[in-house]
Amino acid sequence: MKLYVKNMVCKRCVAAVEKVMVDNGLHPTNIVLGEVHLSEENIEDKKAKVIADLEALGFEWIDDRKERMVEAIKALIVELVQDKNNELEINLSDYLSKHLHYEYTTISNLFSELNGITIEKYYIAQKIEKVKELLFYDELSLSEISDRLHYSSVAHLSSQFKKVTGMTPSDYKKLKITKRKPLDEV
Repeated sequence: MKLYVKNMVCKRCVAAVEKVMVDNGLHPTNIVLGEVHLSEENIEDKKAKVIADLEALGFEWIDDRKERMVEAIKALIVELVQDKNNELEINLSDYLSKHLHYEYTTISNLFSELNGITIEKYYIAQKIEKVKELLFYDELSLSEISDRLHYSSVAHLSSQFKKVTGMTPSDYKKLKITKRKPLDEV
């Protein structure tokens, strides 16, 4: 059985969801961002408790097919930016279509309909949050950050950063801002 959970955006989220499943006597066989695969075929007797436990941790059980697709899109983008350093061998639209097995137009229209923004804007917002994180840790130069996230140039990264945040990466770094948005709120 496959379940869908909203707001799973990191490895700690996966661990927390796994604990909820195990604590409720379920047997997860695989958990990835947004999805839980269980060995059980029917969990109706445990569903209410699992939902309550997930909600207590800030997660949400998703029953709607459209919402599941949007969460899958978000999970792929978060994984791409956070874990794979934006390493794409093909363009984003082909990447999403390949992983979700739908035409990009269908995916894009659904995402925009349910979120009020385009996939591209969501993707850029995720990349900018990653840039903020890397600026905060102050271990890489702007050029190294640009390379790591596969921007075509530092100028392109800086331009995109300013467009999203209203300030340059250098200005942002000088502010020593420690509060960033959680990834599920981007």
